[in-house]
Amino acid sequence: MSRVITFGEIMLRLATPGFARFQQAMPGTLNASFAGAEASIAASLAYLGIDAAFVTALPKNAIADACIADLRSLGVETKNILRTHEGRLGTYFLEHGANQRGGNVIYDRDGSAVAITPASTYDWDAILSGCEWFVISGITPAISRNAAEVALVAVQEAARRQIKVVCDMNYRTKLWQWEPPITARDLATRTMKSLLPFVQIFVGGISDATAMLGIEHSDDLHALAKQIITQFPNLTHAAFTLRDGSTSAAQCFSGALYEVATDTLHTAPRYTITQIIDRLGAGDAFTAGLVFSFLQKSVPQTAIAFATAAGCLAHSIEGDYNYSTRAEIETLMQGDGGGRVSR
Repeated sequence: MSRVITFGEIMLRLATPGFARFQQAMPGTLNASFAGAEASIAASLAYLGIDAAFVTALPKNAIADACIADLRSLGVETKNILRTHEGRLGTYFLEHGANQRGGNVIYDRDGSAVAITPASTYDWDAILSGCEWFVISGITPAISRNAAEVALVAVQEAARRQIKVVCDMNYRTKLWQWEPPITARDLATRTMKSLLPFVQIFVGGISDATAMLGIEHSDDLHALAKQIITQFPNLTHAAFTLRDGSTSAAQCFSGALYEVATDTLHTAPRYTITQIIDRLGAGDAFTAGLVFSFLQKSVPQTAIAFATAAGCLAHSIEGDYNYSTRAEIETLMQGDGGGRVSR
């Protein structure tokens, strides 16, 4: 039985080749792969040897079949994915950034199967059987009112079974549009505040916390974590990804983990990344690394170091999934980040 269940949307990702702009690449060839925050977390966990399953709703067609086959090839369990007659496979288009030009994502996911399938369609008893950890992100409730309702039911069902719930906040301004004229930020805040009382592990960046929870911005991570815990005393940990940089290709990446029981903030090394291949999915790799560490009963300092190293390595891999092994992540944790050839 699965130890970790992730629930959310998986999409077709269509990326321009290299660093081409959309206008340069189309008409022409786009690189196709599958992507989605929760699916990416499940894939990373399975690649690390964890018994992980992904749950979503997908249409009954050949492209969705290929999507499921791709997940299975990575060792992700897919038996509880719903196949529907209504809805479609969501899509997003990606234009990589370069130098001072940022990347750009265009979403095409309205009416996707997971956006319209009601919570009552899912067999929560079967889905959550044997589950120890349940992972969801702030992206799923952003896509539609129905998806937000399903997300709430999902975390309630997990909490009722005393399953640990992890929420990776992932604020996406372009997605929170399903209740006009309410602003994206206000809609996100209202929705996520209804979900977080059922969550034990908060994951996000500083901007996620301030944008989605109405929390005052602070560079003092200990103070920021305390603000979050004050609002949501059910939380046992708050983890943060930390990113800064001068260009799209050169950035620094780190992380921090606040432990409520000891009122301690644990920080990870700061990695300087000067040749980013693909930054999408790095936060998912971080979350997967954190969950993996908790499953290994790692102490908090080791957990945040492993999660941050996993997120760092994800920048070196094209696509949303982190094809980094445990040994590679632990090697980076131990200070060997020189990129030497393994012979």
